[in-house]
Amino acid sequence: MRESQDRYLRLAAEYDNFRKRIAKERIELTDRAQAALVLKLTDILDDVDRIAASDPSSTGPALLEAITLVDKKLRKELEAAGLERLDPVGQAFDPKIHEAVSVLPPPTPDKDHSVAATFQVGFRFKGNLVRPARVQVYSSEGHA
Repeated sequence: MRESQDRYLRLAAEYDNFRKRIAKERIELTDRAQAALVLKLTDILDDVDRIAASDPSSTGPALLEAITLVDKKLRKELEAAGLERLDPVGQAFDPKIHEAVSVLPPPTPDKDHSVAATFQVGFRFKGNLVRPARVQVYSSEGHA
């Protein structure tokens, strides 16, 4: 009887240690994945630093070109990490991923309950909504 109880206690302790180790490994894995993304974004931060340190007298087309390049690099890295941009102009209004900020009478009946304009794009990360798109909706009823 005593031997069975000792085995049970050892097994319970081993299981508890296993759960703790798995939880710790899961956190470490998440941290490593986030670190990999952050590392990719540091190149973009370097670009921003170079733009900020540039000669103020050369703020013409070169500055615009540099900012455009940084924007493209940032979007590329975030998309590769799983970020999806939601700009739903012309699509049917979906309250699950869109937030109606205002309504507008539809120019034609087929435009009813569709997105007229996007005030702020939304984002999905790996299929999960991060931020809904804030939109203007065509609605003959006066509400989305």
